[in-house]
Amino acid sequence: MQYGVKLFNRNPEANIMAIRKMLINKTYCTSEYDVFKIFETKEREIYRLPFFPDRIVHHAIMNVLEEIFVSVFTADTYSCIKKRGIHAAANAVAKSLKDVPGTKYCLKLDVKKFYPNIDHCILKQLIRKKIKDQDLLWLLDEIIDSAPGLPIGNYLSQYFANFYLTYFDHYIKEVLRVKYYSRYADDIVILSDNKIHLHQLLTEIKRYFSEQLKLTVKQNYQVFPVASRGIDFVGYRFYHEKILLRKSIKKNFARMLARHKNNSSIASYMGWASHCNSRHLIKKLLHEAI
Repeated sequence: MQYGVKLFNRNPEANIMAIRKMLINKTYCTSEYDVFKIFETKEREIYRLPFFPDRIVHHAIMNVLEEIFVSVFTADTYSCIKKRGIHAAANAVAKSLKDVPGTKYCLKLDVKKFYPNIDHCILKQLIRKKIKDQDLLWLLDEIIDSAPGLPIGNYLSQYFANFYLTYFDHYIKEVLRVKYYSRYADDIVILSDNKIHLHQLLTEIKRYFSEQLKLTVKQNYQVFPVASRGIDFVGYRFYHEKILLRKSIKKNFARMLARHKNNSSIASYMGWASHCNSRHLIKKLLHEAI
């Protein structure tokens, strides 16, 4: 159990009453962030808040907002939504690819420095489309303005980020009438039978991002034939006839088996592998690890 939780549990009723008083009197102020860097596929700056009062307040907010946010999300939105995580996104792409003639080409893109570049004024305006309670808006504004952009690691950030793109999702589906579209956080996949159409969509997306959200499409966007390259998305590489594990995940799995076998890690990787065509890969890796 974390130290902050233990500290809170020494006198939970008094601590809850203290939070209640802060919110009623509007004296609540986001605590100072503990900022540190992690190195995964790239360097990320992580922001961490104390359990009391901040993380308690954030979870209480989401008890109210989650249902409201989810009611606005399109069916093509994934990440940080119950029953719509990585594997739901993977299943959606796999289902789309069953229409082989209609999914010959893929547009794959993501947003340049998505979390740091989220505009506070725009986010607040979007939230005010769904939230009218002035007390809650005061609290949300205070949290939004507590750091530049949206701080990665902050519990509310992942929901705010999803919500920031939700009206873009509706634009893609209802105005541009895109049939095969999937978004996981800021990773976007669009499938079509026409490469020129995908380039036209890219132009529209860039315009929408610039004018409506003050965002920029990262320069590594791609329009390519699915059959020859496959779609690298949510940890897998998708083809019309098969789904493979992303190469980096395969390497990490093999490295873990070679260096220090860990039952929980093996179970995690096996879970990943169960959603793709990996029977021979798993057999090979486990055989080499013996």
